[in-house]
Amino acid sequence: MRLLHKWNCPWDSDSPPSTARVGEYGEWVADSYLRAQGLKVLRRNFRWGRRGELDLVCRDGDTLVAVEVKSATSHRSGEPMRMVNATKRRLLRAGLTCWLRLLRPEEEIKTRFDVVEVYLLPQSPPEVCWHRGAFTFAENATRFHNGR
Repeated sequence: MRLLHKWNCPWDSDSPPSTARVGEYGEWVADSYLRAQGLKVLRRNFRWGRRGELDLVCRDGDTLVAVEVKSATSHRSGEPMRMVNATKRRLLRAGLTCWLRLLRPEEEIKTRFDVVEVYLLPQSPPEVCWHRGAFTFAENATRFHNGR
């Protein structure tokens, strides 16, 4: 877990933000964090169809990276990454497939699925945990098992 920036989250425990605001702020924090780590953010909130969205589409060297951002306002509910279940992973795979179809690459492109957990604790700096290669296109190759 890494602290990000020196500023605190803009809310306190007496006035918790809406889920949408937490998600939006978490995506902004993740975007800033990944840029600081050297990734190039190509697109935020890439949507396809009625249900699909990739929070961030990035490039890490020669690798195309689909990033799912999971935000939480406390540590009580466990790891936000656990919310990326089989259904969500299937949607993310579909989204990256759609992005690749738009690119129409002439050669194979390396891809990766990352999950960024952002803890937005009241009046504290955001905490970020980046899970590189959290899962792959193959469902049975996931790292979401006991002990990761």
